[in-house]
Amino acid sequence: MLKIKKISEIIGKKVFTDEGNFFGEVEEVNLVNNKIEGWRIRVKANNIFSGARGVIIPHSYVRSIGDVFVISQLAMPVQRQEELPDMPSE
Repeated sequence: MLKIKKISEIIGKKVFTDEGNFFGEVEEVNLVNNKIEGWRIRVKANNIFSGARGVIIPHSYVRSIGDVFVISQLAMPVQRQEELPDMPSE
């Protein structure tokens, strides 16, 4: 059964990835032609985005909205090669 929520009920909800990692809190919604296009998430302090005011997550990456807000891990950026730890060569 589809449940309808007011956007004001969603603002401030904790955001987790579908792998269970805490990401931040819902700060704002982006509407285009009265449809949700994306969500601005205030990221936690020790996150890769901690210098940013917020990260925009497209609505297509939202997996569920309930007591918490769940986004796909695919919405997370991949670290650049130079940021990855050195892997031993075979």
